[in-house]
Amino acid sequence: MITADNSGRKKIGLLVLFTFIALFILFTWWSDNRQAAPWTAEELVILESLWLENLPPLSQDPSNAVADSLRAAQFGQKLFFDTRFSANGQISCATCHQPQKYFTDGMNKAFAIGQTARHTPSIVGTAYSPWLYWDGRKDSQWSQALSPMEDPAEHGGNRMQYARLISKDEHYRIEYQALFGDIPDFSDTSLFPVNAGPVSNLEWNSAWQLMTENNQDLVNQVFANIGKVLAAYERRLMPSESRFDTYVAYLIRDNSELSQPLLSNDEINGLRLFIGEARCTECHNGPLFTNNEFHNTGLLPSAGELPDQGRSRVVQQLLDDPFNCLGAFSDASSELCTELNYMRTERTELIGAMRTPTLRNISNTAPYMHKGQISNLNEVLVHYNEAELALIGHNEAEPLGLNSGQLQQIELFLKTLDAPIVDSQEWGQPPL
Repeated sequence: MITADNSGRKKIGLLVLFTFIALFILFTWWSDNRQAAPWTAEELVILESLWLENLPPLSQDPSNAVADSLRAAQFGQKLFFDTRFSANGQISCATCHQPQKYFTDGMNKAFAIGQTARHTPSIVGTAYSPWLYWDGRKDSQWSQALSPMEDPAEHGGNRMQYARLISKDEHYRIEYQALFGDIPDFSDTSLFPVNAGPVSNLEWNSAWQLMTENNQDLVNQVFANIGKVLAAYERRLMPSESRFDTYVAYLIRDNSELSQPLLSNDEINGLRLFIGEARCTECHNGPLFTNNEFHNTGLLPSAGELPDQGRSRVVQQLLDDPFNCLGAFSDASSELCTELNYMRTERTELIGAMRTPTLRNISNTAPYMHKGQISNLNEVLVHYNEAELALIGHNEAEPLGLNSGQLQQIELFLKTLDAPIVDSQEWGQPPL
C-alpha cells in the first residue's frame, strides 16, 4: 500500500526530473541559437584573406606554352585516366589521384605497381604552388607529372614507351600534332628501342645510353609535352566555395536577410582559435589555406624508417633536373624562372621540412602528413598542440596548451572547408 507521504515524494521526484529535462532542452536551444561574439575589424581582415573569392587569377606558367589551352586540358584528361601509360597496362594517374577521394587515394602510402615512399597529396589547387611533391623537388605541374611515369613503384614504364604510344595512337597523334606540331617517327627500333629511358631498369637504361643524343632529345621533347598536357588538365582542378566561404561572404556583405546560421557556435569558436590562439594561419594562410612553404613540424617517421630529410635533400636534384624551368624542354626564358632562380638553398634550415598542404577538403583526405603517419584530424591537432622535439632539424611549432574541447572545435571548423571541385562533372571524372 502506497502512503500519502510516499506518493508526495514520487510526485516531487517526477517534478524535479521534468524540470531538469526542460532546463536541459532550454540550455541546448540557447547554446545553439545564441549569437556568437562579433568579429573585430582585425579578425575580419584575416577571414577575408582566407575567403576563396579572394583567390587571385591563376598566373600563367611560362614554362608551359599550352598550360591554359582547353584542347590541351582535354587531351591531358584522357592521358590522366589512361592505364596504358604504365609498365603493366593497369596504372594511370587516377590510380592514386582518385576524383572520388578529392584526388588522393586514402592510403598511408601510395600503392600502384609497388608501394611508394610517401602519402599521396591532393593535386587540387596545386597550380598555385611553385613547388610540387612534399619535398618540392619539382618546380612545375608538368615536370612533376613525368616522375611517376618512370618510377618503378608507380607507373613503372619508360619515356620511349610513352612517346611511341602517342605516335601510334591515331587520336593521340592528331591531338599532339594540333598542339605541338609533327611528332617524330619512332617506328625504327634500331634507332628507337621498344623500351628505353634513364631509369633503374638496367636493360631499358642501357638501351637509352646507346641512343644518339639527338634521338634522346626527340623522345624527351615528346615526354615533356605529355607532362605539359597533363598539367593543363590539372590546372582545371580547383576547390569550390565551402560553408566557410559562404559564412565569410555573409560577414563581408552584412546580409541581414539570412534566416539560418551558416556555422554553429562550436565551428565559429574553432575558427576563432584557428586564426588566433592555435596559430594555424602562420602556415595555413591565404584562400587555399597554405603558404606553399616548407616547415619542419617534428613529425615522427613511420615505424621502422629513418627520419625523412625533406626539402634539404632535394635542393641540388631540383637544380639539376633537365625538366625544370631553366631546362631545355621548358618554354620559359631564364629570367621568368623567378622561383627557381631565387629559391632558398640553406639546407640546414630545410632539414626535415615538408611543403604545407592545403586544408580545403581536409576531412576527405585522411590519413595525414607526408607518410600518412596520422590517421585522423584529432591526432593531427594533438600533434601540433604538444609540439614535441623533432628527431632531426628543429620543430618550428611550439606547444599551444589548448584543451580537448578547443581541439574539437578546431576540428569542427576544418570540416566547414569541405566542398567539391569546380566543374566536377566536367573535370572530376574520366572523359566520355
